[in-house]
Amino acid sequence: MTTEQPIITLNNGVEMPAVGLGVYQSSPEETVGAVETALKAGYRLIDTAAAYFNEREVGEGIRRAEVDRADIFVETKLWITDYGFDSALRGFDVSQNKLGIETLDLWLLHQPLAGEFDKTIASFKAAARLQSEGRVRAIGVSNQTPAELERLIGETGVVPAVNQIQVHPYYQQPEWRAANDAHGILTQCWSPIGGSYTYNNAPTNPLEDKVITDLAAKYGKTPAQVVIRWHLDHGFSVIPKSVKPHRIAENFAVFDFSLSADEIAVINALDTGVRGGPDPDTLNLEDHGWVIPD
Repeated sequence: MTTEQPIITLNNGVEMPAVGLGVYQSSPEETVGAVETALKAGYRLIDTAAAYFNEREVGEGIRRAEVDRADIFVETKLWITDYGFDSALRGFDVSQNKLGIETLDLWLLHQPLAGEFDKTIASFKAAARLQSEGRVRAIGVSNQTPAELERLIGETGVVPAVNQIQVHPYYQQPEWRAANDAHGILTQCWSPIGGSYTYNNAPTNPLEDKVITDLAAKYGKTPAQVVIRWHLDHGFSVIPKSVKPHRIAENFAVFDFSLSADEIAVINALDTGVRGGPDPDTLNLEDHGWVIPD
């Protein structure tokens, strides 16, 4: 077995690493060090978002790591406050300036904004324009339902390269993943090891599940490493978050083993179908229209 991380080819031919560092809820002061540590440990994918309020620190961490920019895949997301064609273009400029990079690798619409989906459509058209201009290499979405994907594709004529959605052993979203697969859209998984969400009384810690801990003992790995390997064996992209150097290193040490088909199936059977985070279709500008500063 190779000890190199898998590279995924997106539906437009762009290649991206399968494993990345997520920086959701990483404070600005922690983000610089986490990104630098991750890149020095071998990560080549960094995921951030305008609404994480740490894009500048991601850029600084990239510069401090002194890794060739061409070898790093950087993705960020447009927040719903900046949806609309012209405002999306401006939002892209703001993110690009904060990151301090010339060409973005992947740009996602962060939420569907279901109640004003026309703004989502307009924003994706803006993303397609930026891609045609060579300012971003690939474009996609996040938290889009199968129905929303169909409408987005139907009204723009553009198929997203990625749909970043919540997936972990206790919440697997098979219908959403199937919709992604049907269009050749990569499923990228946020909260991949379970997170700490307590919405809907959802079980939140698959890392303590006996199925996972038994496999960890069998392979001499941590439970988190087993869960990340489960994602990779499904062909997903996965972006675990940590600011602790030893955890960052552990989450990347997953390329020297793989799970059997039976072991994958046993983990698949842990799905509860209970969402651990907020329903993305409930997010609206009135309650979540946070201002993204320049």
